[in-house]
Amino acid sequence: MTISLTLLIIAATVLVSWLAFNNPRLAERLILWPPAIDRKHQYDRLVTHGFIHADFQHLLFNMITLYFFGRAVEGWFVPYIGGIGFVLFYLSAILVAILPTYLRHRHDSRYRSLGASGAVSAVLFTFILVQPWSLIIVFVIPVPAIVYGVLYVGYSIWMDRQGRDNVNHSAHLWGAGYGILFTLMMEPRVGPAFLANLLQPSFG
Repeated sequence: MTISLTLLIIAATVLVSWLAFNNPRLAERLILWPPAIDRKHQYDRLVTHGFIHADFQHLLFNMITLYFFGRAVEGWFVPYIGGIGFVLFYLSAILVAILPTYLRHRHDSRYRSLGASGAVSAVLFTFILVQPWSLIIVFVIPVPAIVYGVLYVGYSIWMDRQGRDNVNHSAHLWGAGYGILFTLMMEPRVGPAFLANLLQPSFG
């Protein structure tokens, strides 16, 4: 029986997040805090922040999304890059998604960021790239994946410019872009197939 790497990632994230919920010192050590990276060279924070969350709702939303789309993406990636490659894709997505935020807030001692949203966005947009007309359930309403993706990007760009909430929309955007770019570099034929799929809607 093959163990799902997606489920292992989810289990690790849930465990670390739960431990951090009950241990503020652990949460403070793992969170993305730019001065700690810049002054203390704690570069591991560029990845560890993706394994802790602000609250249970934040954790639940990210892990449910990863559960539904991560298993499909894992199945597509493993024949190309193996199980370790898939795990490294996920970890690198955490890193790439947060880098612009880190550089922007590098000297801001008040800034903190946490959560797996950047990596989850990478997984989600890989799925959208491969299956653009698959239906995604959004608040009990079925929406084509490509439509959801366009709305998601538009909303993230708008909210990032507004800067009125505590959500790192920049990480969502960079994670999404990384997922698409990584997939196209891994298998260039996905690009033409995506364009062909767009011209032949098939909901389901």
